[in-house]
Amino acid sequence: MNVGPAVEAYLVDLGIHAIDQLARQTADELYRRLQRRIGKACDPCLHDTFSAIIHEARTGQKRPWFSFTPARKRREATGQLDLRVSSRARA
Repeated sequence: MNVGPAVEAYLVDLGIHAIDQLARQTADELYRRLQRRIGKACDPCLHDTFSAIIHEARTGQKRPWFSFTPARKRREATGQLDLRVSSRARA
């Protein structure tokens, strides 16, 4: 549901070619890997998109990417998630 051409290209670039591969990922790690690969910050909404497509891969339940935004923002606000490019934060 949330995979358009740009997200598909990111996934392929990260070596994700199948739904079962995607289901074994975490949004935190995919987002960090992408940022390291391209060498710059990505829009945090991409983290939400990764969360949504991983959720769908694991459960079959389709939810819009923006439904994952509040949880990401809570984690960022409490220091549980740091999405900066140079981050060494916990996954």
